[in-house]
Amino acid sequence: MSKKVALWVAGAIALIGAIPALAGNLDTDALLAAWGNIRSAPAAVAATLGLYLLAFVIRAHVWTRTVPALGFGHALSALHVSLAGNHVLPLRLGEALRVTDVVRRAGIPLKLATTSTVVLRVADVLAVVVLAAALGPGLLTDLVGPKAWIAPVGAAAAWAGGILWLRHRRFEGMRIPVAGIAVASVGAWILESVIIWQAARWAGASLGVREAVLVTAITIAAQVFAIAPGGIGTYEAAATGALVGLGIDATVALTCAITAHALKTFYSLGSGVIALWIPAPGALGRLRLPRATQAPPISTHDTRSEHAPDGPVVLFLPAFNEEASVGNVIARIPASVAGRKVIPVVVDDGSTDTTVATARAAGAEVIEMGTNQGLGAAVRTGLGYAIGKGAAAVAFCDADGEYAPEELERLISPILHGDADYVVGSRFTGTISRMLPHRRLGNKVLTLMLRLVTRRPISDGQSGYRAFSRQCAASAEVIHDFNYAQVLTIDLLAKGFRYHEVPISYSFRETGHSFVRLGRYLREVIPAIHRELNAPIWIGPSSVASRDRSILDHMHGESPLRSLPSL
Repeated sequence: MSKKVALWVAGAIALIGAIPALAGNLDTDALLAAWGNIRSAPAAVAATLGLYLLAFVIRAHVWTRTVPALGFGHALSALHVSLAGNHVLPLRLGEALRVTDVVRRAGIPLKLATTSTVVLRVADVLAVVVLAAALGPGLLTDLVGPKAWIAPVGAAAAWAGGILWLRHRRFEGMRIPVAGIAVASVGAWILESVIIWQAARWAGASLGVREAVLVTAITIAAQVFAIAPGGIGTYEAAATGALVGLGIDATVALTCAITAHALKTFYSLGSGVIALWIPAPGALGRLRLPRATQAPPISTHDTRSEHAPDGPVVLFLPAFNEEASVGNVIARIPASVAGRKVIPVVVDDGSTDTTVATARAAGAEVIEMGTNQGLGAAVRTGLGYAIGKGAAAVAFCDADGEYAPEELERLISPILHGDADYVVGSRFTGTISRMLPHRRLGNKVLTLMLRLVTRRPISDGQSGYRAFSRQCAASAEVIHDFNYAQVLTIDLLAKGFRYHEVPISYSFRETGHSFVRLGRYLREVIPAIHRELNAPIWIGPSSVASRDRSILDHMHGESPLRSLPSL
């Protein structure tokens, strides 16, 4: 059994064991009465949760003072993600989410995030132990035992030693305002005590502020080593014991404990879900392109000035075992378009038939990739080859005859006239002679997904007929070998290149077989879309190293530039 599974099993066992123990001592009538009081006092609920939120606002503020590079929004969201994690994970594993959240979303170095978190969490633990010892030494001794004093003394010594060590090391990027941390920790726990204070009122008990702070401190201290998710069972036992020690009836005390814990859980899960998304980027990463993308220089520049007047147009055909159709497609490629020579190129992706010989016999230049690497790898190779040929514009279409090479000028005209950088031939605004129903549905669904992701009015996200300006082709990145369609569009739109669609004709292939299988396609493409959305955009010649080194590892021959070129 793995450690992860063992932890979940331990948490589940603790949770299952806690529920019967609670149920056996629960007065359902008292609990329903407390719930009725809550429903009748929405303003009190809002005020209580507002003060509870204020406790985390204070913690977030002191964290930003400790780590000046950390923004307040990211600090507050990380605290709430961690809080929610503690309510669904055993052994308080949500604490780790506090670190990972600011590392991933705020860019804080792991060492700095971890060290600051440990310092502040130790201060929190020390604060609750000191509060419990100061406000109710007798009660703490009754609940924990005669050696209860060891806990605050040990925690204080550990924290002081840690602070001295960190100051001696002069930890870079971190400040330690000891007085501010101490005041914030104590103040936050006092604010949190409003939950137990208000829950006692709803349960029919009278509890003073001092007693509420004491009960909160004892309850939190008892949960430091809680096993079950949310500390269920441990929280109720500790809170009930503290309340009974203060003279409150056991049934009322348990009702108060359950009510307070339920309110905290409601807040934790609700705020945790919000914190996963706000502020951007969300904990799950960016799921859509920004509403406004800064355009690179090419977008405000006439593309016609970026190449020689006699620069050719390169049309390349990615091909894998297309001997039956590739010759006919090449024969239909126009010799010139818009006064420019057209160079037909076939990128052979490890065909095992006569595709290479047929393509050469038909008059095309052939790039042999050797082994079958995938359509995305073939497109990368074709783009790099076209740039090396000094192309004024680059286009590609499938070698299976589904797209009409005669329509090449329609795709490259917006580019040569300086009106677009990236042009996609849309089947759905053009003419479709035949498309299988399930493929039409799949294309529509995937296109809708791409529209949502890019925030652009895209009508055909999977078209196999596309054209690029020279600068656009040089900047294009295809981050996986399997396919190119979605990631290429996201990449270029994120870089600010101007997108345009033109209507084209489409005929379903009459020979060969498509490589697309829905299950594998989704498994390969969806993770790649997520990586593409969350990849940094590199601008300038220093970015040739690429945002994903694995791309270069798969390249054969000259690769396209991995950045926006400097002008």
